[in-house]
This record gives sequence, C-alpha cells and structure tokens, in this order.
Amino acid sequence: MSDFVPGPAVTDARHVLERIRANMRVTIRGKDEVVDQVLVCLVAGGHLLIEDLPGVGKTTLAYSLARSIDCDFARIQFTSDLLPSDVTGVGIYDEQTKAFVFKPGPVFANIVLADEINRAPPKTQSALLEVMERGKVSADGGTHAAGAPFMVFATQNPVDYEGTFPLPESQLDRFLMRLRMGYPDAANELDILRASQTAYDAIALEPVASRAEVLQLQALVGQVFVEDSVLEFLLRIVAATRTEAEFKAGISVRGGLALKRAAQARALLRGRDFILPEDVQELAAPVLAHRLALARPGADALEERQAVAAVLRKILAALPPP
Repeated sequence: MSDFVPGPAVTDARHVLERIRANMRVTIRGKDEVVDQVLVCLVAGGHLLIEDLPGVGKTTLAYSLARSIDCDFARIQFTSDLLPSDVTGVGIYDEQTKAFVFKPGPVFANIVLADEINRAPPKTQSALLEVMERGKVSADGGTHAAGAPFMVFATQNPVDYEGTFPLPESQLDRFLMRLRMGYPDAANELDILRASQTAYDAIALEPVASRAEVLQLQALVGQVFVEDSVLEFLLRIVAATRTEAEFKAGISVRGGLALKRAAQARALLRGRDFILPEDVQELAAPVLAHRLALARPGADALEERQAVAAVLRKILAALPPP
C-alpha cells in the first residue's frame, strides 16, 4: 500500500478537497475530524444530521461549506407552525397568464440548513425528507428538481423534548451520517472569543471550489475500488447488528450500502482509489448509530445514543479486519 501512486483523477480530487478543508478550517477551529466527516458526506452525495446542543457552531459549519464551494445556502427555522409549502414552495395565481405559477421554497438551494428539524410537525418533516430522497419536489402537477449538488444539514437538540416531534427511525435512515460538534478546546474557544464576528452570515470566505468540481467528486466516488475481503468485513459488521440482542433491529441493506459509499468517499478524501478496512471502521458509528435503537430504550436520547455507540464499539472490537 505504501507504493500506491494515485491516478490523475484521484490526485485532482484530493487537491480540491484539501482546498475546501483548509478554507472551512478558517472558521471551524479545532474540529478537523468533523470537517473531514462533513466532506465525506458531501462527496458521498448524502445528507447530514447534527445532533448537539445549541450554540456550538452547527450553522457556521453548514454556511462555511456553502461559501467554500460557491453554492447557494438556505436556512429554514423549523417551528411547530411551519407548513410543508413553507419548505418546498407554493403555487401562486398569476393574473397575467391566468394560471398558477410555482414559487420555489427555501429547499431549492444547494446547501439547506434545517434548523431544529424535530420542532416541526411530522407532515412538514416528511415534506423535506421526500425532497432529500428524490431530489425533486412534486407540486401543482409538475416535478421540480432541487439544486445540484444538494445537501441537507438537519440539526436537533438531543436534550430538549418539550414541544418536539422526534424523527421516526424510517426518516432517520434518510440521513447518511449523524455527527456531534461538541465544545471546542480552550485554545480554540479563546480564538473564537477574540474574534469580532458573531453572525454566521458575516463570515468572509471566498469560494475555493466550484459546483461542477463537487459534482465531479461525487461521480468519482462510485469508481473507488472495494475489494471483496473489505466488502465481507463490512457485511460482518452489518450482520452483527442484526443478531445483537441489545438492538431492537439491525442495519438494513440501505444502511450497508450507505456505509460502503461513505467509505469510498473517505478513501477519496485520503487520496486513494480503493478503500481500506479502516475506512469502514472509522465511519461505522457516524453512518450506522442513528439507524439503530435499543431493545430497551434509555432514559433519554443522550443516554440511548451513548449506549448504542458502546454496543457498536463492542461489535467492531470483536471483528478483526482483513
């Protein structure tokens, strides 16, 4: 493996990703692993759920990505009175043409931040999740394509249950990955306090990659080679979740495919055109944990999340890589 020389396409991809990574780190300080996982999700063409406390930089993370790749950004504040049409758009009657004209909603952007998604009622949540799955909105007898690239950052508070509508397991499955920002370390938080910037839209970042380059990266992911022994290792992890007594149900076929694509994207981020077992191991928790639930639910969301992570770690430790 040490003698591997990447081809031109992989080398170009790595350079593009390094530019985006460096640009995002200007504003996202001390969270290199989080930035890398966001880039994996972007390149894999997936959507991201960030479950963390308010005020740790979730909006800044999404906006920094959008600014770095010269993409449209939209933020939707999910509330209990938000309607599906407030997300997807609505038909408006045009007096001149005597016909209804579709007015696109905020979901028609490249990077969409669905802030506190669990505060909206299930019908509104479903409207967004339908666009996430299909990349299209059906309205007024027509179909309207979302942006390209298209990525949803959804956030939710894992502690506050009052006035919330938790996402059901079938809808959680639409997210490729779930991440947690966490607090910055003391040195980086001191830098943040020194900075005068307070609002995310005051971030002065210049684009370092184009939309076309991002689409090329996404197309290249499927060409990353996966050796049979690595595929079998991935399948053993998935199968172990299905026989684990502590889980209510195991990982679906869709979940296994998600882990494979995420591992391919991570390999590309590391400048390789093949995946290694470590790609699968590193992404198992971010890709699989939100798709799993305990047979005996924890006292709260945080406790259950920690318990699921602990069981996943146990499974990975018991499965030697090829």
